[in-house]
Amino acid sequence: SPLNLLLQAMESEISAAFDSGEPEDILSRAFKLTVTREDICTLQPLGWLNDRILNFYLGLLVERSKKEGYPAVYAFNTFFYSKLSSTSHKGVKKWTKGVDIFKHDVILVPVHLRTHWTLLVIDLREKTIKYFDSLGQKGDHICETVLKYLEEESREKRNIELTASEWTLHSMGTEEIPQQDNGSDCGVFVCKFADFISRDKPIIFTPEHMPYFRRKMVWEIIHQQLL
Repeated sequence: SPLNLLLQAMESEISAAFDSGEPEDILSRAFKLTVTREDICTLQPLGWLNDRILNFYLGLLVERSKKEGYPAVYAFNTFFYSKLSSTSHKGVKKWTKGVDIFKHDVILVPVHLRTHWTLLVIDLREKTIKYFDSLGQKGDHICETVLKYLEEESREKRNIELTASEWTLHSMGTEEIPQQDNGSDCGVFVCKFADFISRDKPIIFTPEHMPYFRRKMVWEIIHQQLL
């Protein structure tokens, strides 16, 4: 059937991305990022996703959010939180030059904790900050750091005081979101948490979906198009 042929073509393209050519070959370019074969290979089973893959995928989610029917999404890059936590608002003030983050519905903040990726999500419609960790660790201090950033950003950029008491901060529990069952899928979990949230969809995937998600992400990054 045509569908099977299409799927076969996609599969062979994904395999070729992993197997043929040189590590430094450029396979995709967008969002001021270049993705090489070496980057793409982090999407192989049990590979450890790097910054480029995360930032590129978040870029695809932001692009999609410009379409009709999606919440307006802003995504910080993977270096934002570590810079913020080590320097406070003034260290990252220039990161939003020319951008009013408060004009969005959802803000995605990927968090890199030495050897683990997690995701923080600001929902400006609901006034919530939620922390998603596929290893079930709490991130209350991370939520507080980001709320403080929002207060300062709001004061500085639009001269509006945020009322901290109106905000709900919450670290998602292990019974609320799926958890990884190995030591290497955290980056894929972050990408898929962000994918579902940026469509206002409930998070219903499981660790069993990870091999499929990895292959699908290869195709999506190469084609700069979400399936």
